[in-house]
Amino acid sequence: MKVFLAGGSGAIGSRLVPLLVADGHDVLASTTSSAKLLALRDLGAEGVVLDVLDRNAVMTALLRAEPDVVIHQATALAELGSFRNVAKSFAVTNRLRTEGTDNLLEAARAAGVRRFVAQSFSGWPNEKKGKIIKTEEDPLDDDPPRGARQAMAAIRHLEAVVSRAQDIEGVVLRYGGFYGPGTSLAKDGIHAELVRKRRFPIVGDGTGVWSFLHIDDAASATEIAVDHGAPGLYNVVDDDPAPVSEWLPVLAEALGAPAPRHVPVWLGKLLAGPLAVSMMTEMRGSSNAKAKLELGWQPRYRSWRDGFVALGLRPATAVTAGDAS
Repeated sequence: MKVFLAGGSGAIGSRLVPLLVADGHDVLASTTSSAKLLALRDLGAEGVVLDVLDRNAVMTALLRAEPDVVIHQATALAELGSFRNVAKSFAVTNRLRTEGTDNLLEAARAAGVRRFVAQSFSGWPNEKKGKIIKTEEDPLDDDPPRGARQAMAAIRHLEAVVSRAQDIEGVVLRYGGFYGPGTSLAKDGIHAELVRKRRFPIVGDGTGVWSFLHIDDAASATEIAVDHGAPGLYNVVDDDPAPVSEWLPVLAEALGAPAPRHVPVWLGKLLAGPLAVSMMTEMRGSSNAKAKLELGWQPRYRSWRDGFVALGLRPATAVTAGDAS
């Protein structure tokens, strides 16, 4: 099939293109940088420079390509290091999830596209009350921190217009927290560096539950969703949701970093903002049962415990007793 991939040079896109090509698909991948066209070509895709916020350009590109499937992976979160100013950090991504999604859907319909696969997120958008592990049937949070309200509205918009589309097969993949090459939790990732510097503390009791996902497992699920599964929402996460108090010390050990600090909630709000504190203390995990059953997907890294080790990070033996004080 012909696949149009918006965001082909991003963290998922660069891992996804080789899978699509190996599966026999003809891939046209977009990037916002002409400098990345050669890299896309090396991965086996035809590249095109495109801003998905440019409605006319998107329409022209898809009408010319005539793809069977569109995959929307366009975000602008590569440099996200802090959740303190969420409104500013997510501003462009919010537009990509609203205006960009609308542009791609409109052009997909005009081009006769059969299926549309889009990226969403499973984590802080989950409702913060009730059961600890959420399914796709559970509601999203109706009272997110003030700074995250626009980001939540953008996620709700994307999920609604894609999953409820009547004239196209709309699939929304709610990914867990990424780690692995090209992410903030990579060997050289910005959040990994914060952990090394003890600037990524456990806030309060660290009871917020996170669901993780290795970036290669995100790519494999997306490749499957190109031609498998009914339209709708899918949580794409590993099998091991865990509280911050459990996973953060393991990550620090894998990084060869000192044990993470503990800070009270009031100080966490001051240093990192209310969304970060909510993620540390209230966040709910997600179930991947539907993705396994209906997509036939299985994560290679079933637990972040194995995945963190597989990152090839500096061993914990490099930490001295003095470092951990």
